[in-house]
Amino acid sequence: MDMTRERLLAEVFVDTADTLVEDFDVIDFLHTLAERCVEILDVDAAGIMLSDAAKVLHAAASSTENARLLELFELQSEAGPCIDAFTTGRPVVNVDLSASAERWPRFAEAAQATGFVSAHALPLRLREKVIGALNLFCERPGTLTAADVRSGQALADVATVAILAHRSLRHADLLAEQLQYALTSRIAIEQAKGVLAERRGISVDEAFALLRGHARSHNLRLSDLAREVANGTSAEAELLGTAGTGESGTTGATGTTGS
Repeated sequence: MDMTRERLLAEVFVDTADTLVEDFDVIDFLHTLAERCVEILDVDAAGIMLSDAAKVLHAAASSTENARLLELFELQSEAGPCIDAFTTGRPVVNVDLSASAERWPRFAEAAQATGFVSAHALPLRLREKVIGALNLFCERPGTLTAADVRSGQALADVATVAILAHRSLRHADLLAEQLQYALTSRIAIEQAKGVLAERRGISVDEAFALLRGHARSHNLRLSDLAREVANGTSAEAELLGTAGTGESGTTGATGTTGS
């Protein structure tokens, strides 16, 4: 393992330790994890799906808007590597999308239309419990090595432990509450991204970078800020929604991407 990958993996485990604190932001953690997957595994995009109390999968975080849209399509069509990884609890790796038209016809077509040529999916699991899946997408031919798969599964396991361990699961229904909170927060974040993209005249990815950067620099919870921006009910919403250049403008988004 090279030093860069080793350092990035170490950072992920440090981030995981932060999940033990009371005000842990699960959505921000999952987005960070998706970004780390792209850096560590040399893939082009990553996304994380979580199941709710009824065992229904939902898109929770992604490294790019294209990955999020493809995951939504995968959920809508109820077919694809992530669905299989969640259902079986086993990795689905090195999927050549051009050769997957028979197995997942709609997903393979949508993935290639988005620019991806291969895909991988790893279950978010702890022993026999599977709470979601990690999606990895590539825009160029290639395979994950055995070492890559081990590293990717370790990252998926980290996400699982972070969610399950949050607040030590003191109550029997905490897992369902945490997952439901993450999914509800996801809706608010998507709404806020749309508001910022429209008001600023920027892409959805740039809008998310702006939103996340502002939350971090002002020590705000990402989901709380997103609700304020979507509802236009706070000074933060006014600040982010004003198309000026002096305060938290799109220039600031560039510097926060990937942080």
